[in-house]
Amino acid sequence: MNDIYDIIKRYPWLPSLKEYYSEIALKDPAEFISEVFSEQFGNELKQRILELFNAAFDNLEEISEYKTDNLNIYTYLLLKFLLYALDNQMITNRLANLYSKITYNKLIKEKNHSTVYDICQNLGLRIRYYDPPIKYGKIIIKDQHQNLETNFMVHFIDYLKLASNLRDEYRKLVHNSLSDGYLFIQNKRLIRLLQEYVRSKLLIKETEDKASLNVFLEDILKIKEFKEIYDKILAVWTERKEEFEYIFKIDFENNEDIITLYPPCVKEILRKAQEGQNLIHNERLFIVWFLLALDYPVEKIVHVFSTLPDFDREKTFYQVNFAKNKHYTPYKCLTLKSLNLCMAVSYKDELCLTGYGAEELSERKKLAHPLAYTQIKQYRASKWKNYMKKESEKENE
Repeated sequence: MNDIYDIIKRYPWLPSLKEYYSEIALKDPAEFISEVFSEQFGNELKQRILELFNAAFDNLEEISEYKTDNLNIYTYLLLKFLLYALDNQMITNRLANLYSKITYNKLIKEKNHSTVYDICQNLGLRIRYYDPPIKYGKIIIKDQHQNLETNFMVHFIDYLKLASNLRDEYRKLVHNSLSDGYLFIQNKRLIRLLQEYVRSKLLIKETEDKASLNVFLEDILKIKEFKEIYDKILAVWTERKEEFEYIFKIDFENNEDIITLYPPCVKEILRKAQEGQNLIHNERLFIVWFLLALDYPVEKIVHVFSTLPDFDREKTFYQVNFAKNKHYTPYKCLTLKSLNLCMAVSYKDELCLTGYGAEELSERKKLAHPLAYTQIKQYRASKWKNYMKKESEKENE
């Protein structure tokens, strides 16, 4: 059994924080913040907070010298207060993604797997721990037999709760080995689920109760040090806001902004990626194949994924390059519908819903492919541009 105080100090998002560090975690926010910055470590804490936000704004996946010392709990709580105060979903997503990735890397490097077991128990998960690892199956890759083994089994109900936001096919129960209601789960996959739990702890939604937020801000912004951090983060946001709210452009004709030509299925995936939401496997495949079909640069496609919680730049670059060399074709509209990726109804898109080619609805052709959507939109935009050009020439005659 590991020292629970030490585990919570390193992983302060655990439920027992309020029990074992109640003198810190249960204080009034203004009182907590005021006392923290009156301590000698106030400046160090300020630097760590700003480093985290700057790294999140730069889409970094890790902070190499991130410390898990006695200030770790203070850092975590201040992040929560700052994200609530900033009330900005895009900033929140970026910070939550970075913090969860840092946690993932720390857990992966844990020398003792029993620490992960203790964390799971602290979360109230029904979990079984085996040391040495238990063998539960075999896989065959190119005629090579490989034993499957793990230190962990987790009850299927708890597994489903942890994996609820990760909708990839391989996470479904039907694709995993079960015994007596418990699922065999490899160490890395369990830690990935814990990463998602940590991410959710920081995903504070933009509040609808602006009155309460204003009261909170009025109270805590009286504290000079906190206001300095808050103002610096907002200054960076203001300076780089356009970069954060990037849109996807390609030089088609005269530097045309092609996002206006994208079908709603593509816009929805890009929106989710921009906000740092998880994308399921089919969404990732489709967006890569679609953008490659438009000769979108590999580096730019990799950047689309840079805000995702599980982003790995080297791995993503390899996979996008692999897809480019294979010349995969994006899903057809029928396939998108079968995969629940069609957004025509949600976006109330006229071209998707009513088709094209004739005035009479009964005579219109139905779209069969998202690339056709882009081609038609581009054709219409080109015709409109030519029309406006001719009208302008007439006026100047």
